[in-house]
Amino acid sequence: MRLLLLSFFTFTSLIALDTNNKLFECTEIFKARKSELLVELERIDEQKQALSALKAATEELLKKRETKLSQEEEVVERKLVEISSKEKSIKRMLQRNEKIFKEMKSIKMNKIAQTFAKMKAGSAANVLSDMDPKEAASILSSLKPKTVGKILTKMDSKKASTLTLLLAK
Repeated sequence: MRLLLLSFFTFTSLIALDTNNKLFECTEIFKARKSELLVELERIDEQKQALSALKAATEELLKKRETKLSQEEEVVERKLVEISSKEKSIKRMLQRNEKIFKEMKSIKMNKIAQTFAKMKAGSAANVLSDMDPKEAASILSSLKPKTVGKILTKMDSKKASTLTLLLAK
């Protein structure tokens, strides 16, 4: 029995030693794996920091571009307002110039009409016959009907009919 006990203890000691060796090997494997995981964790942390830095730089660049864009938009808006203002000013000037031109044309036509009204009908008929029919009709339209009648009777009948048709329009 002793022998049996002794063999049992020896056997259990051997199993315990074998288990201790396996535990020691497992511990070594876990330590090696732990150091690999720590290296991997450190690499992931570095990548995370690099990503954060890239994100911050990208956001900063985006803010700068937005600021620049808004400044450029303000410049464009100011220029549009300026152009609109100048356009309105030019339109007002153009209207004034057209009004002045019409007044000058009216004054000129009045003087021409006065001149033709003072001329003898035969002389006025000769001058108007040589003119462009539209211009002659314009001058005749500014004269009194009695004067127009006298001038037309002194003209060539074809020219008088052409001017009469233009006056009728």
